[in-house]
Amino acid sequence: MTKRIVVVASGRGSNFQAIIGALQRGSILAECVALVTDNPKAYAIERAEAAGIPVVVVDYASFATRELYEQALLAALKKARPDLVILAGYMRILGLAIVREYAGRMINIHPALLPSFTGLHAQRQALLHGVKLTGCTVHFVDESLDGGPIILQRCVRVMDDDDEDTLANRILIQEHLALPEAVRLFCEDRLSIEGRKVRTR
Repeated sequence: MTKRIVVVASGRGSNFQAIIGALQRGSILAECVALVTDNPKAYAIERAEAAGIPVVVVDYASFATRELYEQALLAALKKARPDLVILAGYMRILGLAIVREYAGRMINIHPALLPSFTGLHAQRQALLHGVKLTGCTVHFVDESLDGGPIILQRCVRVMDDDDEDTLANRILIQEHLALPEAVRLFCEDRLSIEGRKVRTR
């Protein structure tokens, strides 16, 4: 049965666009039933509209408390009835109620080789630590910060003259390959979580 996927994004949505492209090529056998965003000015909205994907805006700024925002976000996700929730540049830490609701059915893309350099500014952290290799990680979301079981990773060499922008741009190229691949594997029922490990069948 065709999987229903929902993408959650806060900004320009380039990883979202990579998923759209994979869907249009038929390499991911799924239907994107919604883009959910916390930012009514996100460029990802234009990408969704161009692809005919419904947009749900849950504007963080319009809620008096984070708890109320989280309740509205969870309600929006439930209404879309997703088999998989994809965080593609979502810039907030999700509350426990949402994480637990979609345990094993929510994935995130992070611009580092986890468990190194969690949280914000991963590229800056990589440069400050002087690592020679970094990259990106697609992982299942759990109650930790960027600590869920790892689905796949792709490596990027750090150049001596790199700054945050040049490194981020090269990592992003790999993100655009890694995230659709992880989504494809999920939608083909080829992933299983065994403790800390994700097995691919």
